[in-house]
Amino acid sequence: MWRMLRRRVQSSHDLSIPIQVFCYAILLAGALIMVLPFLWMASTACKPSVELNRVPVTFLPENPVCRQNLDALYSTSPHFNRYLLNSAIVTVGRTLGQLVTCSLAAYGFARFRFPGRGVIFALCLALLMVPFQAILIPEFMLIRKLGWLNTFKALIVPGTFSAFALFLLRQAFLQIPTEIEEAAIIDGANPLRVLWHVTLPLSVPALAAFAVITVQAAWNDFLYPLVVSNSPDTRVVTIGIALLQGERRTPYNLLMMGSFLATVPMLVLFLALQRYFIAGIAMGGVKR
Repeated sequence: MWRMLRRRVQSSHDLSIPIQVFCYAILLAGALIMVLPFLWMASTACKPSVELNRVPVTFLPENPVCRQNLDALYSTSPHFNRYLLNSAIVTVGRTLGQLVTCSLAAYGFARFRFPGRGVIFALCLALLMVPFQAILIPEFMLIRKLGWLNTFKALIVPGTFSAFALFLLRQAFLQIPTEIEEAAIIDGANPLRVLWHVTLPLSVPALAAFAVITVQAAWNDFLYPLVVSNSPDTRVVTIGIALLQGERRTPYNLLMMGSFLATVPMLVLFLALQRYFIAGIAMGGVKR
């Protein structure tokens, strides 16, 4: 795979200068389109209320009031830090839960032969085709019967399995030579020790990609926490931001300030794990 990528990179250098300039211009335009909403959010977060509806629209605030908007946000939503903490707890719980369940299941599908393995794996992947809205009401009824409403168990436990994470980790485990694991088994290691000490350390790129995708999905989840949690003690940050909207008037500068604070952790995480994320996605697309 890497040889093929090198050939493509080398072939791109063989292009004429005008074509290279055109390609880079397209990439730059695409990057600008992707970054522009984030820049607009940060700009609106620092605008005073009088500049929100001004015509013509100004991209940069003429009188930045970032600190005042931040204070107003915590004055309007005094539990905002609690919402951030709740989102962090739910995100960590789901990520660790998926790491345990999906890594064990992926290792079983990748290494063990048992009757119905292909059918069971296909059924797990079929979950990706089922809209979450289709199972939301039955899941809510089950959570209510268990008495888990307005608890972290309702927010974490149903999200401790992911069909996509199962597929991603299985593909990563298939890329590891079985001879390495067989050597560990000859030395007396059982399958769990092989998974912990051999397979997972050799799958760092896939684990990083799994972590970025899972953390982002858990942190940005809105519909499910809205249904199973109505208490400020377990309310997540996405719901806290939505509550800033009023019936008659919405303070968009405070809304953008809250969105900016909720976006920064995900942005930092992606920048820190960007190299592993891209490598993990590339690994997941390789067929053995």
